[in-house]
Amino acid sequence: MNIKIGKSTLKGNIKVISSKSDAHRLLIAAALADQPTKILLEGWNNDIEATKNCLEALGCKIIRNAGAIEVMPLWTAQTKDIVLDCGESGSTLRFLLPVVAALGKQAIVERQGRLPERPIGVLLEELRKHGSLVKEDALPLEMSGGIHGGTFTLPGNISSQFITGMLFALPLLPEDSEIRLTSNMESKGYVDMTLETLQAFGIEIQELEWGFSIKGGQTYRSPQEISAEGDWSGAAFWVVAGGIGGDITCTGLRKNSCQGDKEIVSIMKRFGAKIEWQENGVKVSGGKLKGITIDAAQIPDLVPILCTAAALAQGKTLIYNAGRLRIKESDRLMAMAEGLQRLGVSVTQQPDSILIEGGNTIPTGEIILDSFEDHRIVMALAVAAAALGVEAVIEGAEAVSKSYPTFFAEFTRLGGAADVF
Repeated sequence: MNIKIGKSTLKGNIKVISSKSDAHRLLIAAALADQPTKILLEGWNNDIEATKNCLEALGCKIIRNAGAIEVMPLWTAQTKDIVLDCGESGSTLRFLLPVVAALGKQAIVERQGRLPERPIGVLLEELRKHGSLVKEDALPLEMSGGIHGGTFTLPGNISSQFITGMLFALPLLPEDSEIRLTSNMESKGYVDMTLETLQAFGIEIQELEWGFSIKGGQTYRSPQEISAEGDWSGAAFWVVAGGIGGDITCTGLRKNSCQGDKEIVSIMKRFGAKIEWQENGVKVSGGKLKGITIDAAQIPDLVPILCTAAALAQGKTLIYNAGRLRIKESDRLMAMAEGLQRLGVSVTQQPDSILIEGGNTIPTGEIILDSFEDHRIVMALAVAAAALGVEAVIEGAEAVSKSYPTFFAEFTRLGGAADVF
């Protein structure tokens, strides 16, 4: 699907979709619980579908209704010939590998897109050390045999998803365990989300200076009904659209959320946007934006849309500690640099950073933007092209289905010019 973006200003109110990060966690916890759980959820996407499909392959029964999901735990069915298709969801893959090992299931894990390029070697090695049989080092792979408790050693700066997967799995083991981190934790907000979910399902985790201590033999206890919170990652595109010249109110968001991407509000305030917190969300309107310096270590998913904000700010913006962006659904530093340069923006890349000089020289001729099959690149470039006043075509715009299938419907409802052809 190709979409032509025209110059436009986005204004209005939007109720944001539920957080896919929260939905992943709630689905897995519900699958492991002692009783059925009803999850209240606004919106759906390919990544959540991947987690649902994998949990069903493991023995869950999951029923989707309007605005809710009913999850019958995986203990209710016997399964064999388990094939887990994680789609292109790194969260699904890294969360479930330790869970499958803790359950002692034999499973084949399939691949799609760039998922096989996402690093999992460190995680597989720890599972092998504790008893799991994993034949391969990359997808597709086959695993069997259960793991035993003990000390699991993981880096904190490769993927918080490794830690989350272990936190879900280790309480299921009869033995006590600990997770020792060999480096500072990045994307800590995502681990905090996991701890919040585990607490809601009655699991106790002790967080220590060096990592986590986990008692074995715990039981996931269903809260019966629980709501997935609003998505700060998805809201970030509207927050930036409001701050670079629009006027947008995002509702359905928690100010005290554990989601690290709520930092988008304070970053846009630093840029110079006008911020007004409300009871159920935030109103963002345009101001005189100036370039700033941003440490992306804890907020990697915000980098594409922060590049858009930088392109509309006066002066230079440096985004650093962003090297992990090169191994996401695309090389996101390269993808945003290329896209913004085609829109007439001056961009310089380094291995771990990106430097953007605000403003643009309107390019001539037809402008074609590559999505790199990456949902966040599509959304960031759509907001950028509209605000910079450059008519451009985004190829492969269907990539938004990974996280935000209704993005362009909302984009046009807020006044954006977007035509499918």
